[in-house]
Amino acid sequence: MQKVAADPGHSQWYIERFRAMERAGQDLAGEARLVAAMAPRQARILDAGCGPGRVGGYLAGAGHQVVGVDVDPALIEAAEHDHPGPQWLVGDLAELDLPARGIAAPFDIIVSAGNVMTFLAPSTRVQVLTRLRAHLCDDGRAVIGFGAGREYEFGQFLDDAATAGFAPDLLLSTWDLRPFTEDSDFLVAILRPA
Repeated sequence: MQKVAADPGHSQWYIERFRAMERAGQDLAGEARLVAAMAPRQARILDAGCGPGRVGGYLAGAGHQVVGVDVDPALIEAAEHDHPGPQWLVGDLAELDLPARGIAAPFDIIVSAGNVMTFLAPSTRVQVLTRLRAHLCDDGRAVIGFGAGREYEFGQFLDDAATAGFAPDLLLSTWDLRPFTEDSDFLVAILRPA
């Protein structure tokens, strides 16, 4: 929300950006297709940092039970408008406690796309990962993607994920399954409970 405080028009710009991309016929479902390929039928999926709902909306349309959480009320309002069906909630991932909000069952998959991890305050990164782990089934997986050059080194992220109780299952450099290398400028980490 510091970004929104610094630029009050940011949320609306972000919403309109994806609406314009969709109108132009751009592919906005790459992340969701990867998650859908991993998910059992009618999986329980948490879209952590869901933004305006493009990933969770696609997954709900594919028959999954989706809960999306974002700290920005404007983005949640856009998700509700553009992608009815999932349960969209305003909430801080660092304080995520869905059982307290009546959502007790753990999730088969947690997805966090769109560079969410790099928008977090550095002091909350391990806490967010720990809260995500607490909401994941023991045989579930978390899929987290973000780009390099955003003040969160990939090695530090993997160390933080280990501290939070995750182990890497597979590291990719793109949502379309290209292998991760030392030179990759993007990380898609598929994590399992350690």
